[in-house]
Amino acid sequence: MPPSWTPPPTPAFAPTHDPLTPARDITHPHFQPGDQVVVIKGVAAGELWGDAMRVVAPSWHTPTDEDGWRLRDATGGAQTYVTAHPRYLVHLSRRCPDCLIHLRAMEDHLLPKHTDANALVDCGWYTTTALNQLVHIADARSGR
Repeated sequence: MPPSWTPPPTPAFAPTHDPLTPARDITHPHFQPGDQVVVIKGVAAGELWGDAMRVVAPSWHTPTDEDGWRLRDATGGAQTYVTAHPRYLVHLSRRCPDCLIHLRAMEDHLLPKHTDANALVDCGWYTTTALNQLVHIADARSGR
């Protein structure tokens, strides 16, 4: 009889499949300069977490070849300003129905998978390019 084998546990930094954000249909006008937004990155202590930013101005998002937004990270750092596609963003400054629906779907998808109350899980969905553009892994293209 062969020895029993169980796969190793998934590390907290391993990419988690994101079926929701790539299919999200958000138009460019949905966000306005001055809006506070969050880019959901994972789960912390049983809740969604992400990077809070402020929408600054419309901008072309080269990695997706679509309209995007220039965002300012209030905490500063090396990436104070980034450009992001609108479908990555969720309103913080107002309770818009579309963002609330997306947030709820993210909770329904992620929270049951990450139940450790002490864990900080970065789902690994985003990277920042050399041009300070926030790119979802589903949008990353070679050579960009």
